[in-house]
Amino acid sequence: MTEFRLTQISDTHLSRSSRFSRLTENFHRVCEHIDAVRPDLVINSGDLTWDGPTNRDDLAYARDLHAALPVDCRYLPGNHDIGDNPTIVGKPPSHRANEVDRDAFNTVFVEDRWQFEAAGWRFIGLNSLIMNTGIASELEQRDWLVSQLSGANGKPIALFLHKPLFLHTPEDPETEGTAIRYVPQPVRAELVKLFGAHDVRLVASGHVHQRRDFTFGRTRHVWAPSAGFVIPDSKQEVIGVKETGLVEYRFRPDSFEVRHVRAPGQIDVSLEELIG
Repeated sequence: MTEFRLTQISDTHLSRSSRFSRLTENFHRVCEHIDAVRPDLVINSGDLTWDGPTNRDDLAYARDLHAALPVDCRYLPGNHDIGDNPTIVGKPPSHRANEVDRDAFNTVFVEDRWQFEAAGWRFIGLNSLIMNTGIASELEQRDWLVSQLSGANGKPIALFLHKPLFLHTPEDPETEGTAIRYVPQPVRAELVKLFGAHDVRLVASGHVHQRRDFTFGRTRHVWAPSAGFVIPDSKQEVIGVKETGLVEYRFRPDSFEVRHVRAPGQIDVSLEELIG
């Protein structure tokens, strides 16, 4: 395979409840677009559900909707799927990521981390929510990641995870307002050091509900917007572009292209419309 086309969607926040029907409508518009362009793979980079930890039916509903897509899918968990990271600063998460909720996610979506190769690239998906928890699966993932990076054997690496690594630089300070937005310290520093020893060309994430695309060092960082809704400025500062959408990638040996798009008919549902 000399070319591999991949579509990243993120933060779909699906639920069977009629309260969130507009998110399902946006997902259907995304599905129609995917059906029209037929990429080789779709990745949902997390927050598939509105509240997977307290409503297991959200997981089943998200699975069934994704199963209707005309192409293969891979999945990564978000904080709305398995809980959130503990951080050095700020309040503890209201629902901390744990093995029970991780197992529930894997029961429905099979795996919370993965690796595959296509078009001369190695693709790695990570569970970013268990980072900094100290649970057994975090340690297992760390060892697994080391082996997957080393096993690339010179191939460029594209990494996918739910939370961005950082805002501007790896040394960005954590504050009470931003600690849960990015991969927390000290794990972030460990990952950056590890990635620096390998040819990591792309880090693709979601979580922030803003579209952003920048390069730090030799690595391009792409933030996928939410496929479901936008967060108003009164609740979140503007960092990138606040709009619903998706990201399309085209990988060839030793190069890749990124295209930021909106599915026809996709609308900018506001978080305020969902929570009142």
